[in-house]
Amino acid sequence: MKFSIVIYAAPYSSESAASALRFAQSALAQGHELYRLFFFGDGVHNASKLSVVAQDESNLQQQWHELIQEHNLDSVICVSSAIKRGIVDQSEADRYDLGVASAYSTSEIAGLGQLIDAAMHSDRLVNFG
Repeated sequence: MKFSIVIYAAPYSSESAASALRFAQSALAQGHELYRLFFFGDGVHNASKLSVVAQDESNLQQQWHELIQEHNLDSVICVSSAIKRGIVDQSEADRYDLGVASAYSTSEIAGLGQLIDAAMHSDRLVNFG
């Protein structure tokens, strides 16, 4: 089965982001395909590389980054959600003269068209948050 996952929740505001991560890991382990991850609303914080987490806590942002990298997943950060929350790639950082990218390079910043494409090309679109 081909899944796309939409993550609406920030990493530590609820269990939703962690549940989405576990779902993604489990789906891949069971041989399913992940067509796309889409970070939307406060969920864009899951793609931030600037968060510092206490040593005794799980670093969800790092875990998402590693999962995306390890499985070469298509990962999208909603542009309008990201920019207002300070999550930018190098291109957007240059565009707004911010100097530094705050998003992991494993995710691209794009629009809602990518979410529509994910819904059209997946057997299931699963939402968390």
